[in-house]
Amino acid sequence: MTEFREEYGYEPELKRTLGSFQVFAVSFAFISVAVGIFGTYDDLLRNSGPVGIWTWIVAAIGQLLIALVIAQFAARIPLSGSSYQWGSRLANPKIGWFFGWLTFCYLITGLMAIDSAMSSTCLMPLFNMAPDEGTARLITVAVMVIQAVLAIASTRIVALINSAAVAIELSIVVVLAIALVVAVVVTGNGSVGNLTSRGITEGAPNYFAFGGGLMAVMIVGLGTLVGFDSAANMAEEAKDPFRSVPRAIVGSVAAASVLGLLFLVALTVAIDNVPRVSAAGSPVAMIMHDQLGTVTERIFLVAIAIAFFGGGMVTLTSGSRMIFAMSRDDRFPAHRLMRRVNSRTQTPIPATVVPVIIGIAVLAALPGDALLELITSGTVFPALTYGMIVVLYLAVRKRLDRQEGAFDIGRFELPIAIAALIWSICALVILLSPDAATVPMIIVAGLLGAGALYFGYMMIFNREVLDHEPGDLTVFSH
Repeated sequence: MTEFREEYGYEPELKRTLGSFQVFAVSFAFISVAVGIFGTYDDLLRNSGPVGIWTWIVAAIGQLLIALVIAQFAARIPLSGSSYQWGSRLANPKIGWFFGWLTFCYLITGLMAIDSAMSSTCLMPLFNMAPDEGTARLITVAVMVIQAVLAIASTRIVALINSAAVAIELSIVVVLAIALVVAVVVTGNGSVGNLTSRGITEGAPNYFAFGGGLMAVMIVGLGTLVGFDSAANMAEEAKDPFRSVPRAIVGSVAAASVLGLLFLVALTVAIDNVPRVSAAGSPVAMIMHDQLGTVTERIFLVAIAIAFFGGGMVTLTSGSRMIFAMSRDDRFPAHRLMRRVNSRTQTPIPATVVPVIIGIAVLAALPGDALLELITSGTVFPALTYGMIVVLYLAVRKRLDRQEGAFDIGRFELPIAIAALIWSICALVILLSPDAATVPMIIVAGLLGAGALYFGYMMIFNREVLDHEPGDLTVFSH
């Protein structure tokens, strides 16, 4: 059988090393339930009180609908560049380019968010280091460099480290959830009543209002259950991608949704003093310390650090594949350099280094508040990208072919896609409704504007690269 990448017009340059669990681990590591909840649980307690954990179910259902739509594309066009390829080949290269730029922006901001949070909220407390922004930034740079070295060395190394990180995260979250419940039963410190408590937000004005506390807390689910499409971005390195990649996308969201809810319930029940924990800098770590002691807290921080590292490495690797995919079509700045794949490691070295260089430049240039706003803007990019993917699917679904034996949701595709579109609109409204979203919105507009400038450059000086796609365009449609 002819390698399908040749049918799409590409020489096979990336090595197929990722098995089914490793592909699943790529998506799950980006989601990273432990990391997401660790980083947003304080927002939950302060915006809505403990009862806000139930908004997780709404977000989980909505994100699962989007995952099902994305899986339909992944089962038909399994190429590096995911949404960029889908938009380019099913609509036109100009639309596809903006899909790629959006994804590039959210992967870059995601990388900085993960590694910055790892440094300041996990590694520094783990090593008893006093809070210091300069130190945190230096640690972030070191972490990004290490991740890049590993990603350049071998995709297989990335997969092995990431699979181990996911296995540790899955195990530690399950064990800790059980241990917390047992501790509450044995000691009596904690309360099931927390599950319906508004905590410190009791009596707060505008709690149920548009952009109020209950709406704001949706960030816990929306900020955590993202990045599952990263498996699609590495499809050219997956074995049997028509089945393994779509299943990894849907399976990672389903697993993360269930595991995350169990962890949230266990944490919330284990709170013995809601006001005190709500005021803590790291409520999750405080709950662990109160219920399970210092040793368990340290073990948890180690596990979180491993999960952070795996998530950051997957984000970096996924970002490099997007840069590589756009560059081999001559549609990314410095594309002649960015498309190069090392013959020994079979990885795109320049495309892997670029996100690190951008990250270091941003960390060096932006003051604390501006950096935080940039990272916050990263929650808008995936919601916007997912919404556009759903719109694309609704526009082209009737002319999509079906691969024999590939993942398929069959006759449910239309209602699922419509529901996913409704959810995508709701998610964007939720993320953009708070007053604090104004600056992130400006940043998003600025990054899109930067992309539009390069797009304009191509339209004027290199228009032919946006006029056609390589390969046989009939291999995925009727």
